[in-house]
Formats: sequence, structure tokens, C-alpha cells
Amino acid sequence: MLRVAAVGECMLELRHRDERLLELGFAGDSFNTALYMARCNQRERLTVDYVTALGTDPYSEAMLQSWREEGIGAGAVALLPGKLPGLYFIRTDPKGERRFFYYRSAAAARELFRDAATDRLLAALSGYDVLYFTAITLSILDGVARNRFHAALVAARAAGRLVAFDSNYRPAGWADVTTARAAIAPFLDVIGLALPTFEDEQELWGDAAPADTLARYTARKIEVCIKRGGDGCLLDDGTVVPVPQRVAPVDTTAAGDAFNAAYLTARLAGHSPAEAARAGHILAATVIQHRGAIMPRDASIPAFPGHGAA
Repeated sequence: MLRVAAVGECMLELRHRDERLLELGFAGDSFNTALYMARCNQRERLTVDYVTALGTDPYSEAMLQSWREEGIGAGAVALLPGKLPGLYFIRTDPKGERRFFYYRSAAAARELFRDAATDRLLAALSGYDVLYFTAITLSILDGVARNRFHAALVAARAAGRLVAFDSNYRPAGWADVTTARAAIAPFLDVIGLALPTFEDEQELWGDAAPADTLARYTARKIEVCIKRGGDGCLLDDGTVVPVPQRVAPVDTTAAGDAFNAAYLTARLAGHSPAEAARAGHILAATVIQHRGAIMPRDASIPAFPGHGAA
């Protein structure tokens, strides 16, 4: 049994059912990956915890209850009185592409690794077998908190833990691209597995082609799978794993997060990177046929390596 911890922020998600009616959910990039890993864990090879900070309000409690129902461990959460979860709205266009509108400047998760109440979470990180985070995780932390988190990941790597990362660059979360680069760059030296999207890397680092992204990660001996949407993904040996079947998306929210969940689940079950990438494509294609980041719990998870089929 492997212990997995995803680190970041889970928010209140309000998605439009029509122009005036909104539906409440709970989501956030690293949380989405944690949730889909928990759903893929049919053979009970993993325990999945989510590491964050929330408030003591009814919405935080409802969020925690939903995690428990999904099989996500809620013990690695600091509850901060007077704080609230972040909030965002999703709008989708007729092609299923989404726009996000965030209200999160005073969210509890911004106190992660800064408030003394979160110190125990930082100390516990090296006890997990797998640690997963994204650049959005880094964007909510202040400089001191990022440094403390970095030191904890260095210790985890020294203890033989796997550190996995998705750059998931969102300009709105940063003062400017120079600030983002300076914050993210030190973490590239502590990760062992990367699951970036090429468009994010292009915007963040100015990569002209996926080969540039590949070179940055492989130079550090990082296992990498570069997501390229409908063009499939690129593995560190140069192999392109195509999308098995194109589908018309209803909502592309969390497609990359779901891909990451299936990829990690398959790799941790001992399958090859190519098999893991195919698993990622299959799950992502399923998720984008539903509205919002999290598809209904009764929606079927397709069989793929590391999940329902060997």
C-alpha cells in the first residue's frame, strides 16, 4: 500500500447550469488529481490524502465530508478559524472551452506552511511515498512558505520518495512571468516525475517546440510526459502516444488533472509510461464529457492499466 499526498487548494466551484442558475461543487487542480486517483484505486494499492488548509465554516465541513465519501484522507488538513475556502466560477463556450473567475485572495489555503497550525502538515510530508503538487500550489504560497515546502521536498527526495509535478501555469496567479519562473525553477531540481502541458510550458518558459520542454526535464533526469491535448503526449524517450479516440468535449475543465491521475495510478501499479499515457488519455476523454471539474460519482471510470484491467 502506497501513501500518496496531493498538496494545494480545494475551492468552492460554481458552474453555470444556465445563465442564472449555478451549481456548487468542490474542486482545484491538485485536488482533482487526488480525487480521480482515489476513484481509480479499485485494487486498493493506494491511500490518497489531500494536504491543505480550510476554515471552520459550514462550506469547509461540507467539503471535508465530500472528501471522506470519495475515499480521500482528510487528516492532513489544518482548520483555521476565521478563514474560508477560495471560490471560483466556470463559464464554458459552445466548444467546451472554459474560463475561470477566482475569488480567493483571503482563502485559508494561502496560510499553508505559513500559519503555525500547518507546521504538522509540513513535517509529515516525508512520511508519504508519493508527493504531488503543481505550480498553482506554489502560486498560493508566499516566499517563506515556498522555501519551507521546498526544504520538505528535498528531505522527501533524500528519503527515497517520489515527487511529482504539473507546471499548470496560470498567469492570473502570478504578478508576472518573471516572478513565476523564479518561484518554480528551484522545484525542478527536487521532482522525479513531471506531467506538464506544452502550452503552459510555452507560455511560462518561451519554449518554441515540445522538444524544448522535453530537454529541460530530461536534462535533470526527470521522467516526463508532456500533454499536448488532441495531439497526444510526448514521453521522455521521444515516443508520441496518440489520443485513442477524439471526443467532442462538453467541458474541458480538469482534463489535464484527470490525465495526471490515471498516469500516476498506472505508473504506481508498475505499468510503462506508454501504458500510463494511454490510461491518461482514456480518463481525460471521459471527464470532458461532463460539466465541471468532477464528473458525477456514479459515472463509470473506464478500465485501463492500473485501474480496472491489467
